[in-house]
Amino acid sequence: MQAIVETGGKQYLVTEGQKLRVETLEAEVGSKIILDKVLLVTDGTKAGTKIGQPYLTTKVEAKVVSSGRGEKIRIFKKKPKTRYVRSQGHRQNYTEIEIVKI
Repeated sequence: MQAIVETGGKQYLVTEGQKLRVETLEAEVGSKIILDKVLLVTDGTKAGTKIGQPYLTTKVEAKVVSSGRGEKIRIFKKKPKTRYVRSQGHRQNYTEIEIVKI
């Protein structure tokens, strides 16, 4: 069984038992969360596919595994012959979840 869920402004194709990193969620590590913005649910057949308009009433249950920060991304800007040099770094926060039930 697969589903497409929306969280953090992004859409993810998920299956039961899958772990994925999403944008930061306000939840404790080990707690269960409900993803209610489900766009599509399928079991692999054309007859078993349900498409929402825009969302389905189906809910996806997930467990928060961990939260942290991703790897640092370096931003470097330079314009030749003008002494313009800028350097900046960024680390994105994330929450890692495991899909328990669709």
